[in-house]
Amino acid sequence: MPLYMDIHTVDTDEFSAEDVVKAHMEDLAIQDNFGVKQLKYWVNEQAKTIFCLMEGPDKDACNQVHLQSHGNTACNIIEVADNEYNLFMGQGSDINDLATTNSGELDPGYRTILLTNIVAFKKEDQEIHRQVLKVITDHNGIIVREPDHQTMATFMYADDAITCATALKELFDVKNESLEYNLAVVSGRPVDEEGETFFKETKLRVNGLCALGLNRMLYLDKETIALSNKELSGHYEKHNNFTVLDNDDLRFSTYLSKIIQDNLTRSDFTTAGLFTSLGFSKSQASRKIKVLTGMSPNQLIQESRLLTALSAMGNSQKTIAEIGYDSGFNSPTYFTRVFKKRFRVSPTDFALQLV
Repeated sequence: MPLYMDIHTVDTDEFSAEDVVKAHMEDLAIQDNFGVKQLKYWVNEQAKTIFCLMEGPDKDACNQVHLQSHGNTACNIIEVADNEYNLFMGQGSDINDLATTNSGELDPGYRTILLTNIVAFKKEDQEIHRQVLKVITDHNGIIVREPDHQTMATFMYADDAITCATALKELFDVKNESLEYNLAVVSGRPVDEEGETFFKETKLRVNGLCALGLNRMLYLDKETIALSNKELSGHYEKHNNFTVLDNDDLRFSTYLSKIIQDNLTRSDFTTAGLFTSLGFSKSQASRKIKVLTGMSPNQLIQESRLLTALSAMGNSQKTIAEIGYDSGFNSPTYFTRVFKKRFRVSPTDFALQLV
């Protein structure tokens, strides 16, 4: 049967794991009537959220179990692939279906996602990707995917992700100018109130940050810091290596990235169009973009085009000229000049390294 996961948000001052345990037992008592099997559930007492994992014939049957047993239906329910569930939520254990960490504490269901963009511009540095995988696994991370120049990993403990990101920066900085990168660490929920995909909001945020260019920046959201501090029982880690973002910053970065990606192939897309789409004045937008990326708006658009071109070189049969046009450059000559100035190698020579 298909695998489903839902989210419940509780709007009451009186909320505890004991209440959820009782509700789960009520679910178990009638689940067979609907052909559903409750498998595991996560309780976040602080955020007043519950996530339930179950097998069932369809979403309605899963929701009917909650409705008929105690009336607390889900805010949203999504279908989840077995392999994706195991990658993101397979860590930890449970006590009578209640999810716990390896140390026996309640598992709140949140996970921390680390995503990094890495491009090596010297042949001898191509092994950097293998080294990145080792650093991630050494810090208890699980590799989710490795497309193109990106590596995504998930962590049960936020502190492991932060420590891993710091170790990766140390590894990258040894390479100095032969390597370009950026990295983002963002925490979130497996199911959101809206959407149909696993960790949708968290993935959008972490992908949006890494799409902003190879600016050698490390991004970290405040949710991850809060989770890390809780794990360390009040010990506050310094995060000097990171650009720390709150929810407003994350919403802005996601929207900024989407606007640029939606218009990237248009060679006539300029900062004026970006400012209009953002709904900010030139000075407001320039200031926010500079703080977020370290670049001017014009530099950011150009950097995003270059990043798109770099990705295309790794998995495209198109010519350098075609890749330049597809990335929003209005001529192959201009594309080559900009690429060589930014990366100190021509696009043709770089593409040969990938063969």
